[in-house]
Amino acid sequence: MAPAITLAAEAPKLSSANTGFMLIASALVLIMTPGLAFFYGGMVRVKSTLNMLMMSFISMGIVTILWVLYGFSLAFGTNNSLIGWNSDWFGLSNIGLTELWDGYTIPIFVFMVFQMMFAIITPALISGALADRVKFSAWALFVALWLTIVYVPVAHWVWGADGWAFKLGVIDFAGGTAVHINAGAGALGVILVIGKRVGFKKDPMRPHSLPLVMLGAGLLWFGWFGFNAGSWLGNDDGVGALMFVNTQVATAAAMLAWLAYEKIRHGAFTTLGAASGAVAGLVAITPSGGAVSPLGAIAVGAIAGVACAAAVGLKYKFGYDDSLDVVGVHMVGGIIGSLLIGFFATGKGQSTATGVFYGDHSFTQLWKQFAGVGAVLAYSLIASAVLAFLLDKTIGMRVTEDEEISGIDQAEHAETAYDFSGAGGGLAKTSVPAGVGADSKKVDA
Repeated sequence: MAPAITLAAEAPKLSSANTGFMLIASALVLIMTPGLAFFYGGMVRVKSTLNMLMMSFISMGIVTILWVLYGFSLAFGTNNSLIGWNSDWFGLSNIGLTELWDGYTIPIFVFMVFQMMFAIITPALISGALADRVKFSAWALFVALWLTIVYVPVAHWVWGADGWAFKLGVIDFAGGTAVHINAGAGALGVILVIGKRVGFKKDPMRPHSLPLVMLGAGLLWFGWFGFNAGSWLGNDDGVGALMFVNTQVATAAAMLAWLAYEKIRHGAFTTLGAASGAVAGLVAITPSGGAVSPLGAIAVGAIAGVACAAAVGLKYKFGYDDSLDVVGVHMVGGIIGSLLIGFFATGKGQSTATGVFYGDHSFTQLWKQFAGVGAVLAYSLIASAVLAFLLDKTIGMRVTEDEEISGIDQAEHAETAYDFSGAGGGLAKTSVPAGVGADSKKVDA
């Protein structure tokens, strides 16, 4: 019999449906940053509200410009396993309007802007760990440097076609390593350098507006569907739909698990616990949702909910001041979600790789996940600490103690979040009612 003739694969063509879907997903990811600003803004004391909002909003400005100038090229260009390079993409000046992203049916411009939104929110996540005490100018410079030195290389490792983690087979659907472990470890590196807030473990630092926290969490949950489902870059084969379902399922499971832990440990179901649990589930399913089943997503969410609820108390035990639990939720949640792929991957979603509980019960994928998690955590922790140290020794990272006590909003922005002048009772000169603070979680003895 004559050998069969193999026809060349048809080149992908621009899909208006996938392009529209990805533009919507990009907009959903962008709204996560204002959502994060509200989430963090409600968790701090009154006197720090505007600063917290601005620390997220400034990322939308700085990262957008740098991503266009060189960030996209260095993250997704092809050169070597550590950093990308494509001089045609610098400034986006040599990209055709209908030129397709490699192997997909969407324009390069659409892929670029989708990834831009990831790059915007990642340094903004770090800001929650630094509440109340960082100069705004130092923070803005840190964002620019961190994007360049930390985020861009890590994004290339994990998602670039030539990235070493990508070629190794590390699974990260939408950013468990590149976004959440990266930001959480970076936050830990910075706070180890700049130190604790004035009054840490002594003064009450409870959230000033839990409704604002819940609003922010709701916006994050809503936008996260673009973050996760959009990361498949299309909607043709059901993997994006699986990720959408798993995002909802894991988030719900994590919220319930966090509340159950909180009730057992502290005797109450708190709104802050519900919001934090939901975010923990969103974080954990981000790397794993395209590889696990909905039942696996329930397990991922439940495990993350309990583990992150327990992890937020570690700052009191070890003495690091993670103001709004970025380490406990994002770093720990990212680690859990990334490693659980090694147990729950079914081989039927984004990858044929299977975890310990499926297929031939091999530990191969688990070891790959450990390699990716360990490398990103170590690099981000060390590089972020070095950046913070250099900035602190040159321009200074912290506001003065007097400015921190009186309120960073007034010191750095010459504004206050709320005008009490017409409220009566002498509140016009009071920046914060007595007893109102930021951390609502009980301090472990």
